[in-house]
Amino acid sequence: MGIKKKSRVSAEFSMSSLTDIIFLLLIFFMLTSSLIVPNALNLRLPGTESRATVSSDPSQINITRDGSIVYNGDNVSINQLQREFRRQIDRRTGDSRYTVAVTVHPNAKIEKVVEVLDLAYTMQVNTIMVDRAR
Repeated sequence: MGIKKKSRVSAEFSMSSLTDIIFLLLIFFMLTSSLIVPNALNLRLPGTESRATVSSDPSQINITRDGSIVYNGDNVSINQLQREFRRQIDRRTGDSRYTVAVTVHPNAKIEKVVEVLDLAYTMQVNTIMVDRAR
């Protein structure tokens, strides 16, 4: 006589392994997101916490359409601009920082603008972005 044992499939679902996996994923993403450093410019936005003293006649930097840099009417390279910044900074006394007004052509290459602003930031030169009249 063939007696068969009936096997039933359990309809229960164990959540313990799923919660372990979700917890490990949560820890992984929390750790990796804190290690990511955004690649952006460190811009100082205007605010009420500090007031910078700006000379009444800041130097002018124009970045033209073709990417050339014009400093106070003279075409200069980035190295010449760095030397000029250094010369102006050495002439300053007291708390006043050297300030330049930067005017950018609307079709200028953004790489050149970032290069000039990065140089000014590393040399602690105040920059003022000027919108040219259209």
